Amino acid sequence: MAPPRKYSFELRERAVRMVFELRGQGERTGVIARVAVQLGVHREALRTWVRQAEVDGGKRPGTSTSDAQRIADLEREVRDLRRVNDILKGASAYFARELDPRLPR
Repeated sequence: MAPPRKYSFELRERAVRMVFELRGQGERTGVIARVAVQLGVHREALRTWVRQAEVDGGKRPGTSTSDAQRIADLEREVRDLRRVNDILKGASAYFARELDPRLPR
């Protein structure tokens, strides 16, 4: 289970939207720091949110949020399948020994 988030999803969305709006008005320097102070958010947290929003929007290269979630799901599935496969291999080896007429019981 994931730990509770310090900042709500709505606050994150609002902060990122404010940064994009200010950048759209032509402001370039200090936008993230100013918005972070206004909303009481840590600067680096906001910077990370903005970067991820740019990746999700296709403005920056990287792994999008949906792709990262899909990768995590597939890795979890692979881990489960490997565990099940190991169990089945052990079971088949056990029954092969039990059914082998050459081995004493």
